[in-house]
Amino acid sequence: MDITIPALNNDPGIITAETSRHATYKVGVRRRTRQVNVGGIPVGGGAPISIQTMTKTKTSDVEGTVAQISRAAEAGCDIVRVTVNDREAADAIADIVKRSPVPIVADIHFNHIFALMAIRAGVAKVRLNPGNIGSQDRIREVLSAAAAKSIPIRIGVNSGSLEEDILEKHGYPTPGALFESAMRHAGICEDFGFRDVIISVKSTDVKLMIEAYRLVAERTDYPLHLGVTEAGTTRVGTIKSAVGIGTLLAEGIGDTIRVSLTDEPEKEIEVGKEILRSLSLASRNVELIACPTCGRLEVDLFSIMKQLEEKLERVKKPVKIAVLGCVVNGPGEACEADIGIAAGKGVAILYRKGEVVRRVKESEIVAAILEEVEKFQPES
Repeated sequence: MDITIPALNNDPGIITAETSRHATYKVGVRRRTRQVNVGGIPVGGGAPISIQTMTKTKTSDVEGTVAQISRAAEAGCDIVRVTVNDREAADAIADIVKRSPVPIVADIHFNHIFALMAIRAGVAKVRLNPGNIGSQDRIREVLSAAAAKSIPIRIGVNSGSLEEDILEKHGYPTPGALFESAMRHAGICEDFGFRDVIISVKSTDVKLMIEAYRLVAERTDYPLHLGVTEAGTTRVGTIKSAVGIGTLLAEGIGDTIRVSLTDEPEKEIEVGKEILRSLSLASRNVELIACPTCGRLEVDLFSIMKQLEEKLERVKKPVKIAVLGCVVNGPGEACEADIGIAAGKGVAILYRKGEVVRRVKESEIVAAILEEVEKFQPES
């Protein structure tokens, strides 16, 4: 079968400020792509960048899986992926879809029957490489079923599971190898007239991942799902994901993201939100800024920040809080935040939008900030 690659369409578009169910997104320049709809969440075409995660439970454990999905949604997740890897999981997916507060993606490998069951169950998207599910009849059956329900397909290429012939051709996983694999599966969809496709070309190698996504972005108009696969523990995985995903987003590449960590889904969402916020792509909740501390520190900033993180964890207001522990950089940084503290020698100045509010004792700093957050009203 010949592979059809869509015409180049990477002219940048200007994205206007938009508000989604979870986030306010700021103005920026983005690669222009086609748009697909994932259970009411638009992906690509200038839509807000959505954040995804994947459940870590056994899918057959419906109660545990739904509970984990609900926690992820509460943390700010837009879309959740669930593995459908056996008959028990396939039987459970319908109940999970009905009870989920966010769109569900079925993660399918090789088995077209599970894909059909997931589509009938009402999933919002299927993660499936169509070239891996067998005959042309099986591919046609799955794509026809997805098209009938307007369910998009995410083609997920991974450097660790490339096709043997592509590996033999390229010698080892390269950006070109990942691109060729993705285009092989996308071409199958295109030849069947199926165009609601999202692509990911992930790798544990951050540089390889970046170059592969750049290649897809340069040569196609598919929306892209960004991620560093199997990034690792929270500390290392956060760094790798921030570098890989952040680099591409800064270049205007990427339409939805997933941070892969050996940790709970909520942690993945937390890191994803910080990546978006660091690039002024989203303002989802409280942003805490603090100095790295040095010998000039004159308050217990570590304790203050720990308390604030715990008490503000679930606050959704897009408020920037700066807490500085000395009088050198403190006043300037505090003035630039919505709520600021410049501390020294056991006392602090509380700022609101750059204006001095009052002096507070060190023991009163946390309470004073919480009071200001309660009163804060974001600009419309």
